[in-house]
Amino acid sequence: MRLSRITLYSSPIALTEPFVISLGPLTHANNVLVKAETNTGLTGWGEASPFPTIHGETMEGCLAVGAFLARQLLGVDPRDPETFTARMDRAVTGNACIKSAFDMACYDLAAQAAGQPLYAYLGGKNDKALHTDYTVSLGSVDKMVDKAKWIKAQGFPVVKLKLGEGPQDAERVRMISKELGSDLPLRLDANQGWTTDLAIELLQGMASYNIQHCEAPIPRRDFLDLPRIRAASTIPIMADEACWDHLDAQRLINLKAIDLINIKISKSGGLFKALKILRIAEAHNVPVQIGGFLESRLGFSAAAHLALCSKKAIYFDFDTPLMQSEDPIRGGIRYGAGGRITLPKENGLGAMPTADYLLRLGEESGMVE
Repeated sequence: MRLSRITLYSSPIALTEPFVISLGPLTHANNVLVKAETNTGLTGWGEASPFPTIHGETMEGCLAVGAFLARQLLGVDPRDPETFTARMDRAVTGNACIKSAFDMACYDLAAQAAGQPLYAYLGGKNDKALHTDYTVSLGSVDKMVDKAKWIKAQGFPVVKLKLGEGPQDAERVRMISKELGSDLPLRLDANQGWTTDLAIELLQGMASYNIQHCEAPIPRRDFLDLPRIRAASTIPIMADEACWDHLDAQRLINLKAIDLINIKISKSGGLFKALKILRIAEAHNVPVQIGGFLESRLGFSAAAHLALCSKKAIYFDFDTPLMQSEDPIRGGIRYGAGGRITLPKENGLGAMPTADYLLRLGEESGMVE
């Protein structure tokens, strides 16, 4: 089986309201879809969700680099991740987000060819419940409290708070915790917005609240300060932007810098490297959260399959498709009561764009064959 044709589509979807983090606001999920076809007649799908302030990639840039990468991958067997990953990494450094879309499409094809759902092809089992949190964007205290109350009313089991603006984050957490009560856990995500000293001050002041963990408290390049924050805080520290691949994961664990790791397929460069992070987490008994950026249900279907591949994957952050103004995906994960996630039963990824949606998009970067 060989890759014979690859098509890229830009896929901008408006959000129902701006998604605001410490790095800035987002009004659209500016994603890129990859369609990979083989000489055996199979079709696989992948999705990239670039954050310019995190990946250093944009939708337009992903299309351009994606067309270049597609030419390197024609003729490759999608069942050979060592080869297709090496080809992409030799061709261009970085660009983890668009690479992840090609990786996802290849794994979709490989699992289809094997006659297995993707999680089974990856060695996982559909033997645990997946429940997503729901995220409150960074904003005024009153607005964040109102959104947190709405999330609780919808039955989500966890509320995630975007923070990172400064000392005023203490009041945000205090008021939300007061309104929600101690029975509903919180997850904090500063998106690199605090200094080391402020992170210690804030986390110590929040110790009495029901907080599961805090993601990315400080800028990723300051990771050598994470051990000091971790030692000073009773709230577990989760690596996100500081952990892009298995090499970063091993370094942070060796430094005793973190308690948990957030794995995102779009950040690791694909499932191949994400699985390497999982194996390292398992070896060191480090719990993992599986998350994402602003992917549609297509990209988050891959994340859900990945979540079934390790007992160390215990937290799930799959909410952003619920924030999009339209759902152009056929098949894929479904959202149930209480944030419950159910996976498709089809072989492979089990998710693809609808035909009508693809007609609307056109082939933004053309077809490579």
